[in-house]
Amino acid sequence: MFIQRKISESILKVQPFYQIIVVTGPRQSGKSTLCRHLFPEYSYLNLEDLSIRARATRDPRAFLKEAGKQVILDEVQNLPDLLSYIQVMVDEDASLRYVITGSSNFALMESISQSLAGRAALFTLLPLSMTEIENFIVGQSIDKIMFNGFYPSIFAKHTPPEIFYSNYNLTYVERDVRQLLEIRNLDRFAHFMSLCALRVGSELNMSDLAKSVGVSTPTIAEWISILKASYIVFTLSPFYANLQKRLTKRPKLYFYDTGLATYLMGLSDPSQIKLTGLTGALFENAAILELIKRAFNSGKAPRLMFYRENTGKEVDVVDDHGIFVDLYEIKASSTFKQEYTKNMEYVKSLLGDRIRESIVIYDGESQPPSILNIRDI
Repeated sequence: MFIQRKISESILKVQPFYQIIVVTGPRQSGKSTLCRHLFPEYSYLNLEDLSIRARATRDPRAFLKEAGKQVILDEVQNLPDLLSYIQVMVDEDASLRYVITGSSNFALMESISQSLAGRAALFTLLPLSMTEIENFIVGQSIDKIMFNGFYPSIFAKHTPPEIFYSNYNLTYVERDVRQLLEIRNLDRFAHFMSLCALRVGSELNMSDLAKSVGVSTPTIAEWISILKASYIVFTLSPFYANLQKRLTKRPKLYFYDTGLATYLMGLSDPSQIKLTGLTGALFENAAILELIKRAFNSGKAPRLMFYRENTGKEVDVVDDHGIFVDLYEIKASSTFKQEYTKNMEYVKSLLGDRIRESIVIYDGESQPPSILNIRDI
């Protein structure tokens, strides 16, 4: 089953103007399926295949010439040096077209910035958004939706979440990330991953994590960096805007998929989410993900931050558009209360005309434009 992706329109819109399309994102987010669906006439080469990678390594130019004029190169982070040859070839031949996918943002983006700057249109494909799976989640509780997560295999192939995330963790998180970090003490890393999941929505205190795991703070910083580059976690930075306030300085930690977070927490059923006391944090994570996916699916880079004073005044999301900003308050409730807008009104009093919209995201009925159900983002 192919699930229509909202990013498709953005990719097809720019495709006539670029010889190279780059689609990055987490493993299993649907990059290969999407690209093959959008460009069925292109030849397809997967660089996870050792035999294909060996051919490309032996003679990159011959490999690319044999591939043809329209090519999908999948998982190119396995051979980033190939991008330099692609640069030369597209400069020599304006008829060439490449669609490139990759799952490691760090390795791939470094190579793109060196080789393909100005030549490629860049897109990020995350797991499915709620609007993309609205027909699958009708009548489901938000706890079940968050527990199941948003990876395409769970919906297109009906893979049970416990099976999918167990395999995903073993195959990609443990294999890829541990390999990149050359981690020797696997138990400590597994403990670290669980602690990250239990800190969803919290300020990232690396020294505290280091003490809990039994490693140095620089080690934690390195691990977090690789998890971010591998599309497993992301952080939101605090919003400053030169306000004369005592503001928090630490970023907040989130996962790119709530299903993976609940798996790493050790949960085996959606009903257990309430027992963790993390319902609000996971709901916040899910809502922020929907905002991020909305931006990426429109071909834009999200610029989300949060506002928090040391006094406790906080707004969950500040969406910075440069000249103006949008505010979002996120509440894991099915009932709207006027008090939910209080902190946004306070920030509006500080920023004045810079505030374009202030919106409450919750689990009740949408009342556009200022009150939205999480499924309608």
